[in-house]
Amino acid sequence: MKLKSLAMAVAMTTVASSGMMVVSSFDNAAQAQETFEWKMVTSWPKNFPGVGQGPERLAELVEEMSDGRLTIEVFGAGQLVPGFEVFDAVSEGTAELGHSASYYWKGKAPAAQFFAAVPFGMNAQEMNAWLHYGGGMELWNELYEPFGVDVLVAGASGVQMGGWYNKEINSVDDLDGLKMRMPGLGGEVMNRMGVAIVNMPGGEIFTSLQSGAIDATEWIGPYNDLAFGLHQAADYYYYPGWHEPTVMFEAIINEEAMASLPADLQAILKTAVRDINASVLDEYTARNNDALETLINEHDVELRRIPDDVLDQAREHSEDVVAELAESSELAGRIHESYRDFQDKVVNYHAISEQAYYNARNPEGGTVE
Repeated sequence: MKLKSLAMAVAMTTVASSGMMVVSSFDNAAQAQETFEWKMVTSWPKNFPGVGQGPERLAELVEEMSDGRLTIEVFGAGQLVPGFEVFDAVSEGTAELGHSASYYWKGKAPAAQFFAAVPFGMNAQEMNAWLHYGGGMELWNELYEPFGVDVLVAGASGVQMGGWYNKEINSVDDLDGLKMRMPGLGGEVMNRMGVAIVNMPGGEIFTSLQSGAIDATEWIGPYNDLAFGLHQAADYYYYPGWHEPTVMFEAIINEEAMASLPADLQAILKTAVRDINASVLDEYTARNNDALETLINEHDVELRRIPDDVLDQAREHSEDVVAELAESSELAGRIHESYRDFQDKVVNYHAISEQAYYNARNPEGGTVE
């Protein structure tokens, strides 16, 4: 108390001679002690492995790094708003922060799909490079600016699986008439291949598949698919996930709420999100293989490769779907141009680095024991 009183006395003396400068310093000190309580809404079940635990870790990191000055309460899908209303909730200020995937907002901003997953497009490593060092984040924020939200990339799934089916897929003909849950551009491609696409949040997938409301679904990969028990509702598990070479998850932030934070708290939030971006992908990479072995060895799941003719047609339709999206607006065209230019460059380099190394390391390919 004596030190505090002395400091106040010195400040008061200084105020008498040079008032505004000291008042400003007091204001800065008061702002530094101000606390903020935020809400974060997500599109995932509360505490769901991987993607659902990322937001929880983000909240913990921010509280610890800010010494409790910024706390974030995390709400799973349906707890505060439905999973597909996260963007609206953040845009309107119902919540300050959201965690989701941008292809869910294609009805509001069709070009948002470029930032989630592009069929036969870039993987997580390549997407992170484009977003952070190739101009992708600037374009993403430009796209969201009219909605009053800022965006940061906040995790990645890595290459996903091709999906769960209740019948064998031996050719393109076997897809005709199937009802399948698949979001984004991949869903549009499948629709053009005769599949009736149904969109639903993750929490509704199991019961829909089990009841026959849908015949097939994709979710994320073995780690999350095992957690949902999808092996209890479908027999055949297909790869590769051509439709989602990764899904990039997003942290969307209400613009006014972000501006209300002192500069140090803004920096803390951005740094914590960058940590989550890495840790979510790390966890999927660490967990997926063990989960796949469990599905095959303990639950007798039949792992199948998607037939070549299906992949060939999917590739052809993907080119059309992506080209049409690029033509939907001037901004979509610029995003597409940036995306493709970066992909062309990184594919060329990865052909003699990542891909060449994989081929040298595993000339006969990997196996699941």
